[in-house]
Amino acid sequence: MSLLIDQSEINAILWRACDTFRGTVDPSEYKNYLLTMLFVKYISDVWQDHYDVLKAEYGDDEDRIRRRLERDRFVMPEGTLFRDLYAQRGADNLGEIIDQALLAIEDANKGKLSGVFRNISFNSEAALGQTKERNVRLKNLLEDFNHPKLDLRPSRIGNLDIIGNAYEYLIGRFAAGAGKKAGEFYTPPEVSDLMARLTAPQPGERIYDPTCGSGSLLIKCAQYVQAQGSQDYAIYGQEQNGSTYALARMNMFLHNVDDHRLEWGDTIRNPLHLEDDRLMKFEVVVANPPFSLDKWGAEDVSSDRHRRFERGIPPKGKGDYAFISHMLASLAEVGSRMVVVVPHGVLFRGAAEGKIRAQLIQEGLLDAVIGLPTNLFFGTGIPAALLVFRKGAEAQRNGQADVLFIDASREFAAGKNQNQLREADLQKIVDTYRQRQDVEKYARAVPLDEIAANDYNLNIPRYVDTSEEAEPIDLGAVQTEINALESQWQQQRQKMAAYLKELGL
Repeated sequence: MSLLIDQSEINAILWRACDTFRGTVDPSEYKNYLLTMLFVKYISDVWQDHYDVLKAEYGDDEDRIRRRLERDRFVMPEGTLFRDLYAQRGADNLGEIIDQALLAIEDANKGKLSGVFRNISFNSEAALGQTKERNVRLKNLLEDFNHPKLDLRPSRIGNLDIIGNAYEYLIGRFAAGAGKKAGEFYTPPEVSDLMARLTAPQPGERIYDPTCGSGSLLIKCAQYVQAQGSQDYAIYGQEQNGSTYALARMNMFLHNVDDHRLEWGDTIRNPLHLEDDRLMKFEVVVANPPFSLDKWGAEDVSSDRHRRFERGIPPKGKGDYAFISHMLASLAEVGSRMVVVVPHGVLFRGAAEGKIRAQLIQEGLLDAVIGLPTNLFFGTGIPAALLVFRKGAEAQRNGQADVLFIDASREFAAGKNQNQLREADLQKIVDTYRQRQDVEKYARAVPLDEIAANDYNLNIPRYVDTSEEAEPIDLGAVQTEINALESQWQQQRQKMAAYLKELGL
């Protein structure tokens, strides 16, 4: 029966549910309500599916059924199922009823869901309007989610990742309309996929994102390990925005990534992944930090106890190298890999940033610079690049002292609002990176002494010439064409003079 499920149809139903809020509630607010309700609907359907199986097995022995259900991946206390909320859709205190159900779900699943709903209230007058208007909106929302095709029971959808795909679809659609705020919670899936392939997480490794947003990058890395037939990995992330942190927690849960530890807080001012009061170390680090963040905390890290800024403190108004420095300090000393998304200014800006860049290149940490097409990321049309770093014996590449530059900026599928990297584009980048061979007008492994001679400027056109050779010009043919055009012009002038003479002008 799962083959009858149409992902695009489910996505469309969910997107239409946004009509309940459009024009009255800001999208940055109502996305949290839509995604939370989708989460509740899914866990309710999964719980109901298992209940029905046990009911068929144990009949009316409710105590035995409940005991079995308490050993499930999550517990749904009595009265918290979506169907219970839907049955009360006409209540005068509907927002309060939903909030109480969310709190009960949290309390019953503290290990997995504690704090997930703390930043959202369905009873908020500021976000959803006064009581009468709020009740109408919430009733409409429940009716939207009661659509018969939004039956998300595993017995109906099988092993298809319908719910994970739907969640990512909604996050992507919200990002498309969020302007500059989109970068706070979303990395386009093909970029996440590329970063996972470049780092190639292996079973048993720790994977970390210090600015994890809604968790898409970490999920792609987890799926990379899963594709190798292993569930042996550990996911770590930190996110400053409370609402986005909650989205990440739900996103992990919906993608069956249970072995994760996500923290809520400012990574630069207060890193929360520690061991023995020191920064935890990871084999894989990936991130899409906010571009050139102002007020990132320069004044707070001059005496950083984790010694992340020994290469220098980045400028107060540009936090790019603050995140890079933190990520490098979080890398395991042997066999670790890191990929970070950066604006192109990171490649060539001078002053404090130039000194930091020079030192990390001199230390042999920088492995590759990959230029991406413009307009890939929501909220900004500027081109971005990926910086790949490595630590440990693997980073030495048999004694080679070079940095691989790849200019992938011209190979993409153009879109109306966003450009996209196609599978062929992704594979070419990954293959070129793995083979580490020069490719005309696309890639070049550049010796460190050449980079040093350029004052450690990493601007990609300095090293990869993508200019097109001008076609040879046949001057004789050009002159013949000019002569023919002049002859035609003279003929037309003569005709015009004759017409004017006939008209007596």
